[in-house]
Amino acid sequence: MTAASPDDTILALSSGALPAGIAVVRVSGPRAGAALEALAGAMPEPRRASLRRLRGSDGVEIDRALVLFFPGPDTATGEDLAEFHLHGGRAVVAALTAALLALPGFRLAEAGEFTRRAFGNGRIDLTEAEGLADLLAAETEAQRRQALAQAGGEARALYEGWMMKLSRIRALLEASFDFSDEGDVDEDVSAGTAEAVAALRAEIAAHLTGAHRAEILREGFRVAIAGAPNAGKSSLLNALAAREVAIVSSIPGTTRDVIETRLDMEGLPVLLSDTAGLRETADEIERIGVSRARERIEAADLVLHLIDPGAPEETPVEAGDTPVLRIATKGDLHPALPAYFDLSVSARSGAGLDELTRRIATFAREAAGDPAALLPARTRHRDLLRQCTESLEAFDARLPPEVGAETLRQASERLGALTGRVGVEDLLGLIFSEFCIGK
Repeated sequence: MTAASPDDTILALSSGALPAGIAVVRVSGPRAGAALEALAGAMPEPRRASLRRLRGSDGVEIDRALVLFFPGPDTATGEDLAEFHLHGGRAVVAALTAALLALPGFRLAEAGEFTRRAFGNGRIDLTEAEGLADLLAAETEAQRRQALAQAGGEARALYEGWMMKLSRIRALLEASFDFSDEGDVDEDVSAGTAEAVAALRAEIAAHLTGAHRAEILREGFRVAIAGAPNAGKSSLLNALAAREVAIVSSIPGTTRDVIETRLDMEGLPVLLSDTAGLRETADEIERIGVSRARERIEAADLVLHLIDPGAPEETPVEAGDTPVLRIATKGDLHPALPAYFDLSVSARSGAGLDELTRRIATFAREAAGDPAALLPARTRHRDLLRQCTESLEAFDARLPPEVGAETLRQASERLGALTGRVGVEDLLGLIFSEFCIGK
C-alpha cells in the first residue's frame, strides 16, 4: 500500500448513510476535472449542475447523475473539486467509487482529509476547523449555535486581532533597539508598551472568564443526583432519560458507581449523574462508591438532593456553593410535604417531572449564558490563552528591552498556535481525526 500524498486526488461519500434518496461523492485534487471527463464524458460548466450519464472504463453505465466542477483555489478545499450527485443505493455508490479508484492518482480520503486540505491551503484556520468538527458533533441547539460562531471565523477574527495588537507592541519595543542613541526613546517606549500590554492582557483575561460557560455548552451542565440509599435516585434518572439507564432495586446500596446519561433539556446539553447512596458503610466497594458520589457532588453545577419523606435521611449533602434542589420523591405516596422541599416528584406517575426539567434547564441556561457568544470553546484554546496571559503578566518594561521582546515573542507564539499559524503540527492528526471520512 502506497503512502498517502497531498498530491493525490481523494474521494469519499460526503452525504449520509446508505441507502438514501441522494448520495454525494466528493472528489478533491489535481485530477478532479479528469474524473469528470473520464466518467461523465466532458467537463461541465464551472459551478453549474449538469445532468450526465456516468460510465466506467468498460463503457457500462453506472447511473444518471448531476455533476459539478469547482475550479481551485476558490473552493472548500482550495483545490479543484468535483461532486457527483447520484442515486443513493449501495451498489450505485460502490460502482462509482470503483470507477474513480481505477483512475491513476486516485485514492479514498482519510478521516477529516478534506478539511485538513482546506486548512493546509489557507481556506480556514484551525479554530474554524475545530468549530466545524463541533458543528458536526452538535447534539443540542446551544451546541449548534456555539459551534457555528466558531466555524464562521469569529474566533479567528478575535485571535488574529490580538496577534495584530501584539505585533504592534513588539514593533514599538524593538524600535528601541534601532534608536537607542535617542535619549528619550527608552522612556517613551517603556510607558507605551507597559500600557498596551496591560490592556491586551485584560482583554484576554475577560475572554477567559467565559471558560466555564463554554465547557458547559460543549460538555454539558453537570447535575448530580444525590441522597440516601433507596431515596429514588436511579428511578428518577430513568424517568428523566425515558429509558432504563440504571438498575432499580429495593435493596439499599444497589448503585455502587456513578451512572451518567446525557440529555437535551430545552436545547441545552445536560449531564445527569446517578450516584451511590450517601451513608456510612462497612462494605469496601460501596464505600468507594460513596466517595465517588461525594466527588461528583463537588464537581457538579447543580445537585438534586433526593429525600424519601417516608424514611429518615441518614447523611446530609454537602455541596459548598453549588445550588441544591431539595426534592421529595415518591410524591404519589406522600402528597402533603413540609415547606423546606423545593419540589415533589414521582418517577412512577410522572408528577413533577416537567417542572423539574424546567428548573434544571433554567439553571443550565443561566450558567451557560448566550450560546451564540464567542467563548474559548476547547481545552486547547483555554490552555493557550492562559499561557499567553502568563507571558504578558511576566512582561516588565523596567527590564532591558531584549528581555521584554523575548517575553512578548512567547506570548505571540501562544496566540499563533490558536489559529494554527505556529507550532501545531503534532496536534493536526488528532484534531482532524475527529471528522468523518467525507469531511
